[in-house]
Amino acid sequence: MGMENFLTQIPIAHRGLHGAEAPENSMSAFLAAARLGYAIELDVRPTADGRLAVFHDENLARMTGDGRDVRDCTTAELKRLTLGGSDEKIPMFAEVLRAVAGRTPLLIEIKNMRGVKGDEIAQKLSDALGDYRGDYAVQSFDPRYVRAYKKRHPEVLCGELGTADGSEFGKSPAERFRAHIVKSCPRALSRADFVSYRVEDLPNRYAERYGVRLAWVVRSQEDERRARAYANGVIFENYLPDFS
Repeated sequence: MGMENFLTQIPIAHRGLHGAEAPENSMSAFLAAARLGYAIELDVRPTADGRLAVFHDENLARMTGDGRDVRDCTTAELKRLTLGGSDEKIPMFAEVLRAVAGRTPLLIEIKNMRGVKGDEIAQKLSDALGDYRGDYAVQSFDPRYVRAYKKRHPEVLCGELGTADGSEFGKSPAERFRAHIVKSCPRALSRADFVSYRVEDLPNRYAERYGVRLAWVVRSQEDERRARAYANGVIFENYLPDFS
């Protein structure tokens, strides 16, 4: 299957197929998505001992009750924690690759990280994927990360994440610039092949620059009907979309 077909023809489960029985970004959520034939979106960020953990937030508190940041914890320390009151552990990226084993495509989000350079995280992700044979694509809000991975792997589709809402950013010049970058998805900076734009912000003139457009996070059939008017792929949660 071509990479464009993966992005536009298979609904992509946001942080896996999570819910009451499976926490987000857990192995059970990923395997549930794979069993039903959905692609998997997941988040990666480095640990203190140089591995890649699959975890959305910078801080562990929301999902584990631990107040530390992922980057300050070793793999062993992370493995002592559980996700969302379940028995599920935080998976390492290598563990997810072994478990999924190419059965369904992966959309890998490189999280925004303070002090982590594009070349550094691109090399780490490239090393982790190694000889992985399954379909995958890479995306990030940070155009430096997108560009750095695309430079190493021109054959892999890489995408820019965007949202029109800059309210989460502060008012300093640097923060206002970051908000503009996240809004405008500058292809010249990222060399991105596709865009993933927040569904509430569609239609959007910045997203329309891209031939392949994903909408996130789609949470109902009504959301999906609206998203499909402007995007040709969906990243979903909280319901089960039909295959297009």
